[in-house]
Amino acid sequence: MDKKTKLDALNKKWFVECKCELKKTAKQPVPGDGNAEAEIVFIGEAPGRSEDEQGIPFVGSAGKFLAEMLEAINLKREDIYITNIVKYRPPNNRDPLPEEKSACREWLLEELKIISPKLIVFLGRHAMNNFFPAEQISKAHGKLLIKQFAGMPTKYFYALYHPAAALYDGSMRGTLMADFKKIPKILKEIEKREKN
Repeated sequence: MDKKTKLDALNKKWFVECKCELKKTAKQPVPGDGNAEAEIVFIGEAPGRSEDEQGIPFVGSAGKFLAEMLEAINLKREDIYITNIVKYRPPNNRDPLPEEKSACREWLLEELKIISPKLIVFLGRHAMNNFFPAEQISKAHGKLLIKQFAGMPTKYFYALYHPAAALYDGSMRGTLMADFKKIPKILKEIEKREKN
């Protein structure tokens, strides 16, 4: 069974089994999307209104900005895989609660195991704090974080500000773009580390 088929099966299973309370208010689940063979997986926080309506992550304005940044490093949406910590939209786009994150956690971890990326990129503090609770995005953004988690396919993580934050705060846009442009270098660095 190829990775794409495995992911489809995984999502079907979790559509039924996920106990997240957000299921009650969201229109539909928003599973990850993209290339099942991707070297890079981007993890956001939770679906917004457009995502909830279309059932695809990052299709709103933050998604458009993400596509723009991918283009800047010669990548397309089809080259990467993108998912969220929480698979259902929180009401009024509020922050996901700890119990909502933990209800979706196993789904996310299984997704990551199937894809087995070289690098996981966090989009925003919620995604980062799900794995690195003590880190602050203001200090960790643009840096390679290395940590071995049990059952995790990679130990390489990279934190970015959330694209939506840059849409609200123009000054962050440059920072995010600069951090984003380091991704190809980061991948090379990982390759070097893995060879040694």
